[in-house]
Amino acid sequence: MIIIYNLVLIIISILLLPFIILAFIVQPKFRAGFWEKLGFYSFDKKGKKTTVFHAVSVGEVNAVKELIKEYKIRHPEEIIIVTTTTKTGQELAKKTFDKIADKVTYYPYDFFFSIISFLNTFSPEKVIIAETEIWPCFVTIAKFKGIKVYTVNGRISPHSFDGYKKIKLFLSPVLNRYEKIFMQSEGDAQRIIGIGANKDKTEVMGNLKFDISQNLNTDEIENYKKQLKTNNYRVFIAASTHKGEDEIVLNAFKNLKNNCPDAKLMLAPRHPQRYDEVSELLNKSGYKWGKRSNNEDFENNEIIMLDTMGELSKLFSICHIAFIGGSFSSTGGHNPLEANIWCKPVISGGCIFNFKDVYKITTDKKCAVIVNNEEEFKTELQSFYTDNDKYQTFCRNAKSVFDENRGAINYILDRI
Repeated sequence: MIIIYNLVLIIISILLLPFIILAFIVQPKFRAGFWEKLGFYSFDKKGKKTTVFHAVSVGEVNAVKELIKEYKIRHPEEIIIVTTTTKTGQELAKKTFDKIADKVTYYPYDFFFSIISFLNTFSPEKVIIAETEIWPCFVTIAKFKGIKVYTVNGRISPHSFDGYKKIKLFLSPVLNRYEKIFMQSEGDAQRIIGIGANKDKTEVMGNLKFDISQNLNTDEIENYKKQLKTNNYRVFIAASTHKGEDEIVLNAFKNLKNNCPDAKLMLAPRHPQRYDEVSELLNKSGYKWGKRSNNEDFENNEIIMLDTMGELSKLFSICHIAFIGGSFSSTGGHNPLEANIWCKPVISGGCIFNFKDVYKITTDKKCAVIVNNEEEFKTELQSFYTDNDKYQTFCRNAKSVFDENRGAINYILDRI
């Protein structure tokens, strides 16, 4: 089946080659790491044990950040290789693991020749893959070479589960080649078992996202406040917004300003290729605005667009409240805990299937609230500015949710 799978993959790639070339020309992000992904790797292993951590993009890099740091503390003698699939993930990984990883590179395409080159170059003892990245050829060749492959922080949404069930016959032998599969919740574990994973190899680990920590000290936070001249303003951060959400945010902000003139907005689009589009919206908004990349601040602007990489998780430290995007679109939401870790309340739209279990915890604990439409969003946002008792309660609850849910990192490192 794997031979057939690889032949089909190669044939499809050849047939689609004109479209692939066009995509490479039009969208530079698609050609990022192309030669590495194809199998052109170089590295001097120096005879040491090697572990590979794979995090497909920005969200996964942030999720495994503390895990990799702790792994390095426990195993300082090992070589650490970190791989990503996307360009933005690669850029963040290089910044994040500059002093930890021995090399940051791209994960190979699932062609047999790319994988063999990757595994021969780095010769890892084990490969730890974040979330549920299923690459049939990779895990098959790794198993043949005696390399242990693990899934950590795995999750499968009910929607994805319905799709996977249709190819269970193919997935079952692939999933059984993993050494261990660690899923975030009991529901995730049951779903992956339902598509063929071995029950004895599948465990519930909790969520790595609760094992994050504040990554700035008091002086660094004060420096951000000075840079942006927040003064006594209460900053509303709209984080990781997708197409269609910026308009909702701007309407909510306009409504907020009517009663709370001290409010300011930091708008952080999820994808850099949308910066020009969002700039046009801001030009039409009627508000004075600036760009973070130009070191502009709130002294003379109502809105700052965050168009830099790797700063968002730190800038939650200076906000009053955060809206987490991808939740008024079909994306499925993004990680609310990056704001909660700073004891900040979170508002989210109703489409949060990517973080369903996280939101179940944070909404039950009352440090996050889910709204179903724009009007509810406006009402909830304003309430966090005008009802100080409610605001302070949510802030306190945000701290306690981490105290009660930490432990996934230690669980994983003890089990691997």
